[in-house]
Amino acid sequence: MQKMAELLGLRDECEEGTVGAPALAGSCLADNRLNLDVYPDGCHRFLQLFKEQQGEVVQVEFLRLSSNDCLLDTTLGSLPHLKHLKSLVLKGGLARDEFGSYQHGSLTSLPPDFGNLRCLTHLDLSFNRLSTLPSCILHLPSLRVLLVSHNSLVTLPEDFGCLSKLTFFSAMKNQLKDLPQSIGELSMLQDLDLSENALELLPEEVGNLHNCTELDLSGNRLLSIPESLANLKSLRRLHLHSNLLVTVPASLASLPNLSRLDLQNNCLRAIPAEIQTLPFVHVRGNPLGETEPSPQADKSSTGRLKRFFLASGEGSFTVTSEGCRVVLACGIHFYFPPGAASDPLRIHFRSFTPDPQWVKLRHHDVLLSRVLELQPHGVQFQQEVQIWMPYVSPQTPHQHEVVVRTFSGQSWTDLKARVKQKRKSEKCVAHCCVLHFSWFLVVSRLVQNECKVPAEGTLLFSSVDPNIKVIFPPGVTKEPRSVKLQVLPVSAEEIEEITAHAGCRASPLLYLSQDSTVDFLKPVRIQLPLPPRVTGLNLDRSRLHILHGDLEGQIWNDITSEVVLEFTHLYAVFEVTHFSWYWLWYTTKTYIGGIAKKVYERLRLYQVNFIALQKKRDPEQVLLQCVPKHKVDPVLKKLQDRYRGPEPSDMVEMFEGEQFFAAFERGISIDMDRPDCVDGRLSFIFYSHLKNMKEIYVTSSVDRKGQAVKGQVSFYRGAIPESIPEDANKRRKGPDSLWLATLPIKLPQLKLRDENPGPLYGFSFPPLNLGNAETGYLTQANLLSIARRVGADWQSIGLNLGLTYQQIERIGYNNREDLNKQILDMLFSWAQQNSEDPDCVSKLITAMKESGRQDIADEVEAIIELGQQKYSESIRRLGLEQESSTEDSAIAM
Repeated sequence: MQKMAELLGLRDECEEGTVGAPALAGSCLADNRLNLDVYPDGCHRFLQLFKEQQGEVVQVEFLRLSSNDCLLDTTLGSLPHLKHLKSLVLKGGLARDEFGSYQHGSLTSLPPDFGNLRCLTHLDLSFNRLSTLPSCILHLPSLRVLLVSHNSLVTLPEDFGCLSKLTFFSAMKNQLKDLPQSIGELSMLQDLDLSENALELLPEEVGNLHNCTELDLSGNRLLSIPESLANLKSLRRLHLHSNLLVTVPASLASLPNLSRLDLQNNCLRAIPAEIQTLPFVHVRGNPLGETEPSPQADKSSTGRLKRFFLASGEGSFTVTSEGCRVVLACGIHFYFPPGAASDPLRIHFRSFTPDPQWVKLRHHDVLLSRVLELQPHGVQFQQEVQIWMPYVSPQTPHQHEVVVRTFSGQSWTDLKARVKQKRKSEKCVAHCCVLHFSWFLVVSRLVQNECKVPAEGTLLFSSVDPNIKVIFPPGVTKEPRSVKLQVLPVSAEEIEEITAHAGCRASPLLYLSQDSTVDFLKPVRIQLPLPPRVTGLNLDRSRLHILHGDLEGQIWNDITSEVVLEFTHLYAVFEVTHFSWYWLWYTTKTYIGGIAKKVYERLRLYQVNFIALQKKRDPEQVLLQCVPKHKVDPVLKKLQDRYRGPEPSDMVEMFEGEQFFAAFERGISIDMDRPDCVDGRLSFIFYSHLKNMKEIYVTSSVDRKGQAVKGQVSFYRGAIPESIPEDANKRRKGPDSLWLATLPIKLPQLKLRDENPGPLYGFSFPPLNLGNAETGYLTQANLLSIARRVGADWQSIGLNLGLTYQQIERIGYNNREDLNKQILDMLFSWAQQNSEDPDCVSKLITAMKESGRQDIADEVEAIIELGQQKYSESIRRLGLEQESSTEDSAIAM
């Protein structure tokens, strides 16, 4: 106990912001449950409780902890004292790294006396770092549910079959290469998930799992499956997609309960007729009907390559030395040529919204796509892999070029991309070739021309404006160096609008860079076109200025007196020895540097409007969007049938990648627990070509039975991109400068109804009888009992029950800060929607299992079993008392 007290002092070192946790620890203990995985200091709270209320803690039956917690190892030593524990969750994945990827927990083993938990029926060790299954698990005699997904398991123990009561086992996303023969001894197993491993063979003993209803073997390296699978007479769903299958046994067609057989994305050239005619078989992505290629066939041919078509829920696929083509649901395509991977390789992918903290955009860059992450990172392919990424077409295609930007883990680099527009669509596709996998996104940048400058000199000109040239004389450098040139054209109308001075004119903006830090040995000649409507004939030299800008465009110096200017009828020519921004101006103004700085800043800004619309059928559902000015009318026209609201806000200006917030005010609020909420304000990141839109539910603390609530939503600036000029950043400091716009929001008065509030939390529940007489009913009282055990899992349970994310979100908002009301609202909303469905009870049991709540599933099954017994007894008694006919007796039996 003394050691534990010392370890409690490590709290502040391990986790910031947990002051006051001891005072709150007691409030975490509710009945026989402890849900501590929602707290960043959950293990500290457990240790505090174990120290101060040990008598109550050892009676706990349900415990959830995060394995991302730094005090996990210390906490593990106390768990064997919880002799009554029935359900234990030690999951990782609750924290994310700087790139948004889930972080696996620190769990690598369990204490030996963990096997003394004789009552444990449910154990979840997902998202951890287990390389072997702890042997103590095999000594848990009551274990029925075991989840070890997202670990690093290579094999299972030979005596794994001793877990005789196991009904659910998930080891998806591990590295399993084979299975022990003893797996066939799991006679009570109903659900087995071994997807996304490295299995090449299955033991014949798998056919002994006679109670198995769902078997998931997708995403492995199976060439064939054993005939013994035809013995699984209880099997309903068999998932074999994304393997290397070349044959499947025809006997699978004889499985009497099979309702789904997924054979997609394999190497099947033929399928038994008995299987192919079944209506529930899925075979897309197989080379059906194609002949086996001869050894002399051209191996470079792509027509016979295996094709994968992945659904939206899939996150990986396998590549072999034969190569393949892959199409993702989001429209991304891959081509792996034969020989690109020497050994079978599992590829994992995900697409997510960019975070400006690590997606660095340069000046005048425009983001055109979400971020694509491909794993494993750093894998070197033997041949180039081709990627096609959809993107939104940029507004200025002549000035900009599309590239694929990739992150190596240290820095970003640009890959040359070929672009193609999809037919009958505004979407375009960027095509690039890579030898490694990491992070990828599509960016529009200023067109870049480059060359290698040798000692003999060379000429470089702009493809955007061929009149812009850079001449490198002989002897300009000793060693060859790379030089890059970019040009930003600026129209005379833009200059006049920004400067409010008709006499100001400017040439295109020129940016030069090189890969050497050493200045050139000889001056480099630069040719720029004279500003619009200025020629060598009408030129007033006193009004012409050459400006040199620093790399960030924050300081512009007039270097006219420092260089020798030469003029032709159309051009100005001058010499420099180092590179940066250069700009030719024609004006009567004296201090031109400040004007140029202002113009340069404005060229990087986007004019936008904010809209706030409420759904006509559901005013609590609010759509918020930041729309570029030229898109406002089309967007409103598209939404007008389903939404209503005020006119868009006045025009404001924003930088690419700038953060802003939306805050509901004057009696209207949103849920503070959303991950994109900061201090009660909804966070956005503005990208000019991506949708800056969120749809949320709002609520009000004001009683709407007597009056409507007239509130508002205000938009405020947030974090500023690093590349924004210093002066612009200063102008945005202070409370007044942060405000952008305010739009009205009105929640209508609620209609009065005759209500008889029930005794529980003010809710009124209608009579319910879910199910049917033969399979058993669930009543209102049963649901109330179940609700008391749901706890913090209510959202995942609701989603698995089929409620939409919007419904879940609204339930949370309407019952904020009251967990019991959230649970009850979720359960009874589902019950009322499914009261006529005879299979709703089985769906409830399945949803509980999928949510990791086997304990509640067991309770529901026990209720149903008792109801069935009572029904059978009542029928039997009724038949005896009334001396019913033979037909009635048969029904009773």
